Amino acid sequence: MALTKINNNTLSAVSELPSGLSGQNYPAFEAYTNVDQTVSDGTDTKITFNTEVLDTDNNYDTSTSRFTPQTAGKYLVNTSILGTDGTTTLVWCEIYLYKNGSKYKEARYNFNANYISGFNGILSGNVDMNGTTDYLEVYVNMNSSNGGDITISRGRAVDTKDTYFSAYRIGD
Repeated sequence: MALTKINNNTLSAVSELPSGLSGQNYPAFEAYTNVDQTVSDGTDTKITFNTEVLDTDNNYDTSTSRFTPQTAGKYLVNTSILGTDGTTTLVWCEIYLYKNGSKYKEARYNFNANYISGFNGILSGNVDMNGTTDYLEVYVNMNSSNGGDITISRGRAVDTKDTYFSAYRIGD
């Protein structure tokens, strides 16, 4: 893709990108869950993203729900979790991005006294990856009003992909 800039009302090609940018947003992947998953109350649970939308360099593994890019750099990572609860009400939820088996980033949702029966939580951030052994996974921990299980939903309708995990390289 060619980049252009305006110089005295004339468009011209940019021959160099700013420092640290690659001009390539790959490796990249996006995966989603096509089945509902039960999460036990108050327990860190790894989310299964078992269906790929794209995987430019075969760095995402649907059997482990793990992204292990083989190109070093900075990656923009996104995940969206649709939590529903038919028998209890949600009190709070934490979404975690794990890097190399440990919590790395977190999004917290506290519903206070306004208990809800479902929500869509998002976690997004930049992550430095070494290009050899670093890997990413997504976990959640949810709390219900009566200690009951919570469902991580594949989507509100058959053709939606509301629970997903994606990343792409943004630079060195």
